[in-house]
Amino acid sequence: MKVTNVAICLVSLAASVSAFTTAPFLPRQQTQAVSISQHASASASALRMAEDETKSASEGAVKEFKSHQSEIRGKDRSETIDVTMKFGGSSLANADRIHHVTQLIKDQIALGYRPRAVICSAMGKTTNSLLSAGDFALEGRVNIDAIKTLHTAAFDEFDIAKNVREEVMALLNECEDMLNGVRLIQELSPKSLDQLVSYGERCSVRIVAARLNQIGVPAQAFDSWDIGMLTDSNFGDAKLLPDSEEIIKNKFMNRMDPDVVAVVTGFIGKDPNGKITTLGRGGSDLSATAIGAACQLDEIQVWKDVDGILSADPRLVKNAVPVDDVSYDEASELAYFGAQVLHPIAMQPAMKHDVPVRVKNSYNPSAVGTLIKKRDGPAPRLVTAITCKRNIQLLDIESTQMLGAYGFLANVFKDLEEERLSVDVLASSEVSVSLTLDKKQNPESTEAAVEKLSKYSNVKVRQDRAILTLITDVERSSECLATAFRVFDQRDIKIEMMSQGASKVNISFVLKNDQIEDAIIQLHSCFFEDSCIV
Repeated sequence: MKVTNVAICLVSLAASVSAFTTAPFLPRQQTQAVSISQHASASASALRMAEDETKSASEGAVKEFKSHQSEIRGKDRSETIDVTMKFGGSSLANADRIHHVTQLIKDQIALGYRPRAVICSAMGKTTNSLLSAGDFALEGRVNIDAIKTLHTAAFDEFDIAKNVREEVMALLNECEDMLNGVRLIQELSPKSLDQLVSYGERCSVRIVAARLNQIGVPAQAFDSWDIGMLTDSNFGDAKLLPDSEEIIKNKFMNRMDPDVVAVVTGFIGKDPNGKITTLGRGGSDLSATAIGAACQLDEIQVWKDVDGILSADPRLVKNAVPVDDVSYDEASELAYFGAQVLHPIAMQPAMKHDVPVRVKNSYNPSAVGTLIKKRDGPAPRLVTAITCKRNIQLLDIESTQMLGAYGFLANVFKDLEEERLSVDVLASSEVSVSLTLDKKQNPESTEAAVEKLSKYSNVKVRQDRAILTLITDVERSSECLATAFRVFDQRDIKIEMMSQGASKVNISFVLKNDQIEDAIIQLHSCFFEDSCIV
């Protein structure tokens, strides 16, 4: 399907409104020891030409354009609901999905929502493709043709304006130049890797903003640092600096038109030295909540491919149902113990400012979704949801020295900290402790930690375990545990460890991997389906 502009007036205004399609683009960051090729200079020149064309737009035409587009908002609504909206890579997989998402945004505006910011990941699997391209460059090969094809296909499908095409292609050429530098010097540092993966999001936001303008939604693309996303210099897993909140608030509340959608890159930022960083796992969600919380908007929307948070993993439980609402603590625990919701760190800004977060389905936008908010009073159900984390290791550590509880535990956590290992579940006594480690963590670090622990304790490592977590109010834990124990006994499921979370909203069990699926199915039937076997 060839998608064209929705009105002839938009075609004639395409050049004059290009100020709403892109944000001012900063000169590229140069990687250490990578020489600047002639091709790089050409890329930068194309970028400057695109900027010059953008700046030439007349203010009168822009006002006319905005006046025309304001008609899409529902006339029967006297108030708007200010939101941020976040879309991941699967929602932006190709031109067809981008068309769907931009139309969804327009439909939400018609319903009375006002998206102050739309946070976008890279198109499809572009981030993974860029990571692979970095590995190939170290092997002496540079080829990003597939990435270029994905983006040029979107240009052709939407007939994107020339200046946006040039800007995106300049970014991709710059990316290619960088990879050639990596090929020559045979080095790809964490700092360079962060810059490399940034190109995907920087391209996608420009295409999404251009498409929004085409269908009548005034929009402007921004690299996240241009709206205040400042981080530390921990490349690969950077943290937002405290100053970011005030800068973001000032940008949005005092300097930006509330009726122009800011289309913002997701999991990238810049450190105080101007170097591009990435926010690590869950970074795009964090960008959405950081902006929404800083501006204290009415709602933060995270759009995924399911109808909100479900009672269990639908791949395991076919009768899993959407959960209407959960508390901030419950959502954090669900994410921590394996549910594909929001990363726990992304919940922090929303919790701090008490801004509700709604998880919705981009494939089924009419579904209500799940609202994450502060809860006063008990949860409506005994168990809010069930989740699991597979392939973990269970360590049983028993002291061989008379250290006492404090000295023993202090040594255990010191050794784990030195190897940068994080613990999921823990149960302890005066001279022993059992804890779980995710096998995805560095195996060499785990081996080193076990070696250190063995100097003052007996260590038993049990592989192929899983954590099953019930999200429940611990004040009602006796009723919950009674049902769980009956199910485990009936199904001959052995509990190897049990722990109650400090947040007071979860109870976790460590089981064998091969028993986790049966346990979840049976527990779900008891707590959600009224078809309990016991």
